Amino acid sequence: MKQSARSIPVSGFQVVTAVVILLALGTGALGQAQSAPRAEEPKMTEQAFKNIKVLKGLPADQLIPSMQFISASLGVECEFCHVERAFEKDDKKPKEAARKMVQMMLAINQDNFEGHREVTCNTCHRGSVHPVSIPAIASEDEAPTTAAMEHGEPNQSPDESNQASQPVDPILEKYLAAVGGASAVQKVSSRVEKGNASMGGRQIPIEIYAQGPDKRVSILHLPGGDSITAFDGRSGWLGNPGRPPRPMGPSEIDAARLDADLYFPVHLKEIFSELGVAPSERVRGQDLTVIRGLRQGKPPVKFYFDKSGLLVRMVRYGDSALGLNPTQVDYADYRDSGGVKIPYQWSIARPSGRFTIQIDKVEQNVPIDAAKFAPPAPPPGQSPPSP
Repeated sequence: MKQSARSIPVSGFQVVTAVVILLALGTGALGQAQSAPRAEEPKMTEQAFKNIKVLKGLPADQLIPSMQFISASLGVECEFCHVERAFEKDDKKPKEAARKMVQMMLAINQDNFEGHREVTCNTCHRGSVHPVSIPAIASEDEAPTTAAMEHGEPNQSPDESNQASQPVDPILEKYLAAVGGASAVQKVSSRVEKGNASMGGRQIPIEIYAQGPDKRVSILHLPGGDSITAFDGRSGWLGNPGRPPRPMGPSEIDAARLDADLYFPVHLKEIFSELGVAPSERVRGQDLTVIRGLRQGKPPVKFYFDKSGLLVRMVRYGDSALGLNPTQVDYADYRDSGGVKIPYQWSIARPSGRFTIQIDKVEQNVPIDAAKFAPPAPPPGQSPPSP
């Protein structure tokens, strides 16, 4: 029986569980191949994982983001192509079909676009198992195109082009003032937040520890054990129930670094080599001011500010060998905490689903054990995760 994207039920809790399994399987497959000592050169996919036939010659840390991109583009989970806990097996026909499609996509780009990544899985599939061959009928509220984001070119009308020439500094200054000013922001040396994550109708306890300037760990207390995302200012790691911790890949580190910056409103201008005003967008009945940030060799990031100057949305992309994986973070319920306004609620949305974190308690300038940001010691005889 053929499955479509809509026939696969994915609740918020299932999404998180699937992500936990996917991330952990990356470590499992790597461990099955061989552990990488710190001094070794980075391994390629075919060295670190079993039965790699198409995506050879890539850094091993690019494989999982590439699989996530395929999953998002087709609206399926890992088990659509893979045998659970035996990803190297070729028992399922969709896996061989996926290999052929990737080869076709790479050939199209090589033969027609000088090898540049113009055609991706999502070009045709658009979240469906089967390619979308019929144009969609326009709705009243058209979603903004992501093409301009991916290609680094604003999708502007003549009137909108005037916005691109507007100065960015007044918007950034208004944002900094709205959260309390640089002095108030920089007086915070640490922050501990406790609340719940809403996933598929379930409330899962969560704790978040942030240490200035750029350390952060979130601990999600799942029924089967803790799911941990940690960044120590230089490298990060992920821990999932029943699995050994694994180091973050480059795209994950990039996202974690943005989230971990305790002084982000102050540092925003320093983080990006280029900031420009993009066309305003209407979201939930509000006209939002939009800034687009660029960094050398990294996908763009968009920041959305409301009339008060507060940041209410961020859209960022994780790069992979096959395409960009989007993440949208919506910030809400800003409250004063020790002279600084911070969001007590944020929602994280990806193609696979969405979950919302609601904070109930905040403590600032409290001591945090440095061990919280370090991965746990491995069992005897097992190497620690490499940064």
